[in-house]
Amino acid sequence: MLTSSWIKQLPLTAITQVTPVGGGDVNQAYRIDTATKPYFLLVQPGYPADFYAGEIAGLKAFDEAQILAPRVIANGQIEGDGFLLLSFLTSGNGSQRDLGRLVAHLHQHHEPNGRFGFDYPYAGTSVSFTNTWTDSWADLFIHQRLDKLAAHLLKKELWQADDEATFQQVRTIISKTLAHHHSDASLLHGDLWGGNYMFTADGQPALIDPAAVYGDRELDIGVTTVFGGFTQDFYTGYQEVYPLDAGYHFRLDFYRLYYLMVHLDKFGMGYAGSVAAVMNQILDHGLTE
Repeated sequence: MLTSSWIKQLPLTAITQVTPVGGGDVNQAYRIDTATKPYFLLVQPGYPADFYAGEIAGLKAFDEAQILAPRVIANGQIEGDGFLLLSFLTSGNGSQRDLGRLVAHLHQHHEPNGRFGFDYPYAGTSVSFTNTWTDSWADLFIHQRLDKLAAHLLKKELWQADDEATFQQVRTIISKTLAHHHSDASLLHGDLWGGNYMFTADGQPALIDPAAVYGDRELDIGVTTVFGGFTQDFYTGYQEVYPLDAGYHFRLDFYRLYYLMVHLDKFGMGYAGSVAAVMNQILDHGLTE
């Protein structure tokens, strides 16, 4: 819990109440009420202000793409803790179909030079990704994401030699498949699970907590299928605006694997079975092609 001396150093006046709220598994999160309006505060204890550089850049990219998301109010460090102060979006109810259309509109914003990556790395508390710019989606996804995760899992002894051997077979299938698939460099949310969208009080869909990167849009769609929270109406709305390419059902497994590997690295062996199941599914499909 924040101390009163910490709170007084925020660039706000007339603070009336500070309330802890859910903010995911990375940050401490608070609603800050003032005499005029509420704000949303994220705090990362023991980290510098630039811990939030990628999220800030993502939110600004969303704003430029006219995607509803919190606006950045302030960023800094107080008593050794990085913080990000955002506008507060009051929650309500809305249409999953509208949400699907919003994500499709996000993905229609392409990197002007067709490159994949982002100006800032993804800074996680368990594993980080460089987001180094490249002309190849497979290069970014396989080399900068999957390979790094695999190395982490081996180092932390969450994988053994047989897991690594299976991964190398899966990696070959992913590489060959992506070599024959055209990827556009879409603006992605990057972490589009069910906790990272909301509906505002007037029913508008909004995206929160981005890990933005320019990449293949199927990554976002694959992530939506891992933990639920998205109905068939979401996918219907998406396809109405920006239909996915043929064969996407199989490729979504690549991104489910990636997301489950992130969770295995972060949360441990509770995700080992899910990772193994997706790898086997990719092998079963890929080896019959």
